[in-house]
Amino acid sequence: MIMKKLCLILAFLAFFLSSGFLAFADTSPTPTPASSQSVADLQNKINDLKSKISDLQGQEQTLSSQIAVYDSQINLTELQIQSTKQQINDLTLDIDTANKKISTVESSLDNLTKVLINKIVATYEVGSAPQFQTLIASSNFSDFVKRANYLRLAQAHDKKLIYDTVQAKNSYANQKNIFQDQKKKAEDLQADLASYSNQLDQEKSEKATLLSQTQGSESNYQSLLAQAQAQLAGFTGFADSQGGASLLSGQTVCDDWGCYYNQRDSSWGGNALNGTQYTLASDGCLITAMAMVYTHYGHRNVTPQTINSNPQNFAAYYPAYLNNTISADGTTSTRYGSSIDSELQAGRPVIVGIRYSNGDTHFVVLTDYNGGNYLMNDPFTANGHRIPFASKYSLSSIFETDRMQGF
Repeated sequence: MIMKKLCLILAFLAFFLSSGFLAFADTSPTPTPASSQSVADLQNKINDLKSKISDLQGQEQTLSSQIAVYDSQINLTELQIQSTKQQINDLTLDIDTANKKISTVESSLDNLTKVLINKIVATYEVGSAPQFQTLIASSNFSDFVKRANYLRLAQAHDKKLIYDTVQAKNSYANQKNIFQDQKKKAEDLQADLASYSNQLDQEKSEKATLLSQTQGSESNYQSLLAQAQAQLAGFTGFADSQGGASLLSGQTVCDDWGCYYNQRDSSWGGNALNGTQYTLASDGCLITAMAMVYTHYGHRNVTPQTINSNPQNFAAYYPAYLNNTISADGTTSTRYGSSIDSELQAGRPVIVGIRYSNGDTHFVVLTDYNGGNYLMNDPFTANGHRIPFASKYSLSSIFETDRMQGF
C-alpha cells in the first residue's frame, strides 16, 4: 500500500515538472545585455551619411558630385559593416552568457529534483504514521508538539522545494529560448555582413569604372551623360508615339533561331531598368534585343531581366544606359559596328538602331534576309516575331548597325 501511494506521489510530481502547470511560476525571459554604446554612435553616423547622400543626389549632375555620392555611399557601407560586426560581437557575448546560464540552471534543476524526490519519500514515511502512533512514540506532550511542528515545517519546506524546482524548470526553458533567438539573430547579422561586404566591393568597382569611362574629365562626363539621356528620352518618346508601353502576355516564342522576346512582356515589362525611373516596357528595347541575340548563340536561359539584373552591365555615369560590353550567363559580349548583309549572310544577327527626326529611338534585331526584305524580331511590337522590317520602319531611319562578338 505504501509503495502504491509513493508511486502516485512521484507520478504527480513528474506531471508538475513536465507540464509547467503551476501558474505562479516566473516565465519572463532573462533580459539580455543592452547593445553597446558604439552601435548607437555608429547608427547616428549612418543616419547622417544617408541624409548627406540624399542632399548630394539632389544636386546638379557633375562628375565631382557623382564621385562625392560614391565616396559617401562607400563610407556608409563601411559604417554599416562596422555596426554589424559590433552587433555580432555583442550577441556573441549574450549567447555565451545564455549558454552558461543554461548549464547552471540545468545542474540546479537536476539537484533540486533529486532532493525533492528524497524529501517527499522521507516526509511521506514520517507523515504516514497516524497521530496516535506519533503520540505514543513521543516521550511527553512537548515532544509530541515538537514532532508535529517538525512535520508541518517539513511539509512547508517541501512545498517551497516544489516551487523552486518548477521555477528552475521555467528558467531553463526561458534561457533555452533566449539562446535560440540570439543564435538566429547572429546568423541573420552574418548574412547582412556578407551582403554589405559585396555591396562595398561593387560600390568601389563602380567608382573606378566611372573614373575610367570619363577619364576623370568633367567635359567627358557631361558629353557621355548627354548622350545617355538623349538615348533614354528617345526610347520613351518612341514608346509614347506607339500608344504607350502597355504590358502584354504570351509573347515569348523559341525556335531553331533562338527566342523572341518582347520588352512589354508582363514577365518583366514592369520591372525598373537597373533600379531607375525607367521600365523595361518603355525603355528596354536594346536590352531585349541583346537578350534575343544571346539565345541565338545557345544561351536559352537569358532573358531581358537576366541582363537587367546585373548592375555592371550599365554605365556608371547613367545607370539606365546599357554598356556596349555586357555579361550574361557567364558570357561577355560586345557590340561592334558592322554591315548588315555580310553579317546576315554569315548567319549572324544584327542589332539595328532606328531614329526619327524628332529624336524617337528604337532597336530591333534583324534575323534574316528573305526575298529582298529583312526579317526582324521587334521587341516592342506585339507578336513581333520574324516580321518584315519594311512593314514597320524604313531603311533610311537606321542610324546604327551592330553585331555582337564574344560567342
